[in-house]
Amino acid sequence: MGDTLTVINAAVLLACTSMYFGTGLSLVLFQFPGAGNLTPANYYDQFVPQVAAATRFFTWMTNLMLLTAGLMVWSEWGTAYLVVPIAEIVLVGLATGLTIIYIFKYNRRMEEGITDAGELHVVLRKWMRLNIVRVSIWVVEWLVIAAWFALKAR
Repeated sequence: MGDTLTVINAAVLLACTSMYFGTGLSLVLFQFPGAGNLTPANYYDQFVPQVAAATRFFTWMTNLMLLTAGLMVWSEWGTAYLVVPIAEIVLVGLATGLTIIYIFKYNRRMEEGITDAGELHVVLRKWMRLNIVRVSIWVVEWLVIAAWFALKAR
């Protein structure tokens, strides 16, 4: 792959990691503080449609990330920069596994409808804790691809 295509490919990966980075930080900084105000009567409209839309979008985007990281493996083969796409693939796999194995069950529970305030807050607390871990992975994903650009610019 030529230098221009390599940079375009990496820029797509940077854009995708930036989407996760920004969405995750927004979630933690601006939405989590208001979680205590959610009740069985109001959480559904403020939570379920948004999570469903994010799941659809990020499923597509995660596949694009794996594709671009795979192309980076090919373009960086034999260089020290190979560590970047490998790290991206591992991190995307970790975040995806965490989501599928642990987070989706809480998404489904909230989608089913929770009528007890105590259960709602237990579910939300567990969901938020897991999302803090996932957002941490997303931040590292962004740092890794940003480092690729910084190192290439030297």
